[in-house]
Amino acid sequence: MKRTTLAGHPCSVARTLDVAGEWWTLLIVRDVAYGVSRFRAIQADLGISANVLAERLDSLVADGVLERVVYQQRPLRHEYALTEKGAELVPILLALAAWGDRWAWGSGSGPVRVEHSECGHEVSVEVRCPECERAAAPRELRARLRDPAALPPAADGPGSVSARHLRAGGEGVPLQV
Repeated sequence: MKRTTLAGHPCSVARTLDVAGEWWTLLIVRDVAYGVSRFRAIQADLGISANVLAERLDSLVADGVLERVVYQQRPLRHEYALTEKGAELVPILLALAAWGDRWAWGSGSGPVRVEHSECGHEVSVEVRCPECERAAAPRELRARLRDPAALPPAADGPGSVSARHLRAGGEGVPLQV
């Protein structure tokens, strides 16, 4: 079943999901980040059908998240590597893993620990203000339009309700957490 594209949606989250929102996508990116980079190895690790994997890999290459790298000339064979764009999805994977460690495992910790190779300590993802250099809790966050003068979405189009809400918020809308 073909899904509707979100590429033209007036929201960065929607546009990100257009590239990375299909459920196999982040698992493929995770595998490639772990060094599982060849088609058959990814297929075996995920238990995904060859046609679905081929389609997702083609899409990730077309979107610039992965690149094909030749590892054998005869016969010609490729493996996959993260591009700079793909590598920037790693913090998203870490945030999802931290959420899963907390909420999806009875013990509160999942099977994988990601460490800083320099010191061996486990890493974490946090929201940090670059100005005051403090971590910001979700209850301390607010959303506001980057450019309030920008044209809003069509009155009944995607993003119109949230855009009206954000416009009415003036100095920003506190995140409801």
